[in-house]
This record gives sequence, structure tokens and C-alpha cells, in this order.
Amino acid sequence: MPTRREILMSTGALAGVSMLPANAKPLASAVQDEVPIPGSVDKALNIWDLKAMARERLTEGHFAAIAGGAADEITIRWNREGFDKIRLRPKVLIDPTQIDTRTTLFGQEHAYPVLLGPTGGHRSTHPDGELATARGANHANATMVLSTFSSTAIEEVVQVATNPLWFQLYVMRDRPFNRDLVLRAQAAGAKAVCVTVDTATSGPRNRQTRGRQRSSPSGGGGQPLLQGMKRSTSVESDIFSASREPNLTWKDIDWLRSFTQVPLLLKGILDAEDAERAIQEGVDGLIVSNHGGRNLDTSQATIEALPEIVEKVDGRIPVLIDGGIRRGTDVFKALALGAKAVLIGRPYRYGLAAGGAPGVSRVLEILRRELEMTMASTGRTSIAQIDRSVLWS
Repeated sequence: MPTRREILMSTGALAGVSMLPANAKPLASAVQDEVPIPGSVDKALNIWDLKAMARERLTEGHFAAIAGGAADEITIRWNREGFDKIRLRPKVLIDPTQIDTRTTLFGQEHAYPVLLGPTGGHRSTHPDGELATARGANHANATMVLSTFSSTAIEEVVQVATNPLWFQLYVMRDRPFNRDLVLRAQAAGAKAVCVTVDTATSGPRNRQTRGRQRSSPSGGGGQPLLQGMKRSTSVESDIFSASREPNLTWKDIDWLRSFTQVPLLLKGILDAEDAERAIQEGVDGLIVSNHGGRNLDTSQATIEALPEIVEKVDGRIPVLIDGGIRRGTDVFKALALGAKAVLIGRPYRYGLAAGGAPGVSRVLEILRRELEMTMASTGRTSIAQIDRSVLWS
């Protein structure tokens, strides 16, 4: 005769007991990217769906170049876990029907506080490269930050972009070339320059290296912005690049400020004392970033580093953040902890691989919609209303 437990199990009435077969994988966030999904990007429900589509469309080498990180990829995991640990406090009986996601940075209004962060070589992901990315940003009304390692000239991207464009600078060993590159970006219409300061050396990107060995190289379709640059013929060690300057100091930031006529941000700040020094040096903004876990593995998760930096900055300049953002709740949490906006990297590269410009647009649409849902559920109808009181202490 069956036991009471067996009867309840057979009807699905036993709460908390899995009804999956013993050998089935649960649909936890760690394996969501393995779930089969429809082929059209407009059917993608979340970033994980688009990641799965990107994996199907790219070679192992190209996918690893986007998804991979340094060493054991612990920081990549921590970036996600940092967001997952933060609990939100719902607020009820507040009219949520008029939600306003607009925010302003350096006098420029953004429809919502999500920017496309700088990543190089988009032609390795889609034939139209950065032009497709710009078109996707146009459709979703978002700002794109163009990388020094872009596979498309900035002048071509500006011709396509209908939203303001920012430019990211890697400082190169060829010092005069840096000045020419910043002036070129400004002449093309770049509204801000983000200087990456956390890449004296790249980390051991094992997954990316293995991916290249097993499939086609992860080239980005050329680097037109670096044409004419002199590369070093004598490198101190094989851990350093022949093109990027490893010996970047605060004196170089002062030098860059002398001819940069648009807001200058530092990208790669994780330490509060560095943030204070940046303000003293006259920097206009900061991006809290650990390079997406691609350089120093086991460095602090960006969302966990953010509060200390925000406290030190104390509203004197805008603080932005990247790293691990995959949901609208993540955007909301970053804003609650004091960020003025977030930048995404891997998510829109997955969208680009999955469907070109429509894929990029779909990523932004998902994040914006989820942000609006989160605001509605927490009783916050404007970005200015999002603060630490929405977090469950």
C-alpha cells in the first residue's frame, strides 16, 4: 500500500520536493545558458537566452574571447554573486504607472542608465561589427562607448550613430599617438573619453587561449584606429604588450587632461583612495570596474567595491560601474548603492552574435523593461528615488 508521501509525490502536492528526474539538471542561473531557445532574438527572454544563441553561432575561439576571463575566472563568478546576494525591499500601494528612467550625465540626457561599454573587435562577432552595434544602440536609444581596439573607424561609427558616442582610450607606448587619437575622437564628435587604467598587463586568459588553439583565431577584423602607431621593438617582459603602455602614472592623466576638451573618466577604479586621488587630479568621472574579471583574478567584485568608492567620492563626480550585470534588478541595485549609470559588455556582444543590430537592441530592451518592473515593484517611479532604502539590510 503506498505511503502518504508517495501519494503526495505522485500528485505534485508535496511542497519543496523536486519533480525532476534524478539525472535532470535544474534550471539554476549557472546553467540557464544551456537551455535550448528559439532562433529569433525577439523570442529571447533574458540575457542567458542570447548567450546560448551566441554560443551556437560563434566558433569556440570567438566565443571564449567574449565569455572568458582571467585564470580560474573567480572574479567573473564573484561579479555575479555580488549582485545575487543583495536583497530588495518591495513597496506597495504606490502608483507605479508613470515610471521615468531618464538620467543625466555630463549634461547629456540618457533615456535610461545603461550604456554599451567598450569592447574591441566587433567584426569577430558579426560581419557589420561596430556599425551593427551602433544601429542596435540607436534603436534602443542608448549611448555606445567605442573601444580603442574597434574594428571600425570612429568616423564610420559616428556616421551611423544617432545617439552621442563616447570613446575609450588605452594609453599606448607611442605617446604622441595618444594625443592624436584623443583629438581624432573629439573631432569625430565623441562626447566623453574613458581612459582604461587597470591594464598594465592582461591576466592569464586560459579559456581564450585554449579556444584559439581549438578553432579559428579570435581576431577582431583589424584595428583601424591604431594605424600608423609605432610599436615597441624592446619589451621589458613577455607579460607586457608591445603596444599598450604598462607604465601609466598619474602624471599621464594630468597630461591627457591638458588636451582633452570633453569629460575625462577613469575606467578600472576599485580602491577608494584611487578614487580620491582621481578627484584631486581633476578627473570628471569614475567607472568602477575590474575589467570584467579578465585581468586580475580574485579581485573584488565591482558591486561590492562600489559603496566604499561612492562614500569617498561623496557626490563630487559621477560614479559608474560595470561587471556582472545581467538583469534589470542588477541595474537597480547598482543605482541604489550610488552609481549614476551602468555599462554592459558581454551581454550586448552576445546579442550582436545572436542577431546583429536587433540582438544588441534586444539586450537593451530586456534590461530596460526589467528595470522598469523593478522600479514598479519597489515604489520608485524615477531614478532619483532609488537609494539604499530599497535594499534589505
